[in-house]
Amino acid sequence: MINIAAPVIGNEERKFINEVLDSKILASGKYVVEFEQSFAKYCGAKFGIANANGTTSLHTALLICGVKPGDKVVTTPFSFIATSNSILFCGAKPVFADIDPETFNIDPVELEKVLKREKNVKAVIIVHLYGLPCDMDAILRLKKKYKFKLIEDSCQAHGAEYKNKRVGSFSDASAFSFYATKNMMTGEGGITLTNNAKADKYARQVINHGRDGHSTFTVLGYNYRLTNLAAAIGIAQMKQLDDWTAKRIANADAYNEAFKSLGFIKTPVVPLNYRHVFHQYTIRVKASERGKFMQYLKDNGVGCGIYYDTVMYKQPYYKKLGYKSGICPNAEQAAKEVVSLPVHPSLYKTDVENIINAVKGYKK
Repeated sequence: MINIAAPVIGNEERKFINEVLDSKILASGKYVVEFEQSFAKYCGAKFGIANANGTTSLHTALLICGVKPGDKVVTTPFSFIATSNSILFCGAKPVFADIDPETFNIDPVELEKVLKREKNVKAVIIVHLYGLPCDMDAILRLKKKYKFKLIEDSCQAHGAEYKNKRVGSFSDASAFSFYATKNMMTGEGGITLTNNAKADKYARQVINHGRDGHSTFTVLGYNYRLTNLAAAIGIAQMKQLDDWTAKRIANADAYNEAFKSLGFIKTPVVPLNYRHVFHQYTIRVKASERGKFMQYLKDNGVGCGIYYDTVMYKQPYYKKLGYKSGICPNAEQAAKEVVSLPVHPSLYKTDVENIINAVKGYKK
């Protein structure tokens, strides 16, 4: 079976892990600091605050943007549940705007409809889904017009670019995940980026129990710290990220070329001046065909997945909060049709060929 994801762990990772083990400083330390600085610089941000995972990174980003109980935060319903759950962690209310069915990202036109309807929106979380940046010119125009705090959920978009500028650097705060299946990983881990020095200081308190000095705690904080062990893996992974991204893009290009004449699927869109880093290579298949198509792929040795089969507000917990179906029809339709194929850099040329042949053979 060709797996949908395959984390890469090589000699460089083992070397740095052994250095940490030999140092006997396993919790936060110099490796965390090096990783924070390197990743922030890579993304074009001034400050990076490494923490436990992508969810804590989102929560921290919201807190440093001043989101409080009772605030409204607009986001997409078509993402992993952590995006909207992090809003609830703040005691705020998620408000959902529909997606562009071509890109799967939040639609600026639909976002503005929500901003006109909902008064006093504190923040907007955009998600660069599957590794494709959002339409940042349109989003930034709305930010200027409606005066909200902007947070980028970049958890699937390491190294993605909009007009030659990397995601994570457009906003008041951004969040990345380094979960084991991401484009680069630390096992579990995340980072919050910001260009604001005061926000950086506050974020470091948030992730460390609210600490200000050794034994003084001036704000409510959490234990969201990243370990030296995780950071060591991240340092090694960063050295390879650009090469891995190039392989993902090459694999996606091969699929796009091979599938362009297939009428039963729709391949991913990559607008001009966008760099899609293909955390997922996601196609669309008619809802009535999807189950049969996926079973066919698995029967032919090709792993595949659905990200995501339900919009957030239709999850049981959100139904209890009073959310109803039909809010975002484009997102609801996408959830019925999306299928992701293996695109990761561990694929051999023969794997890519086998995936292509399996997909092309479906209608035969």
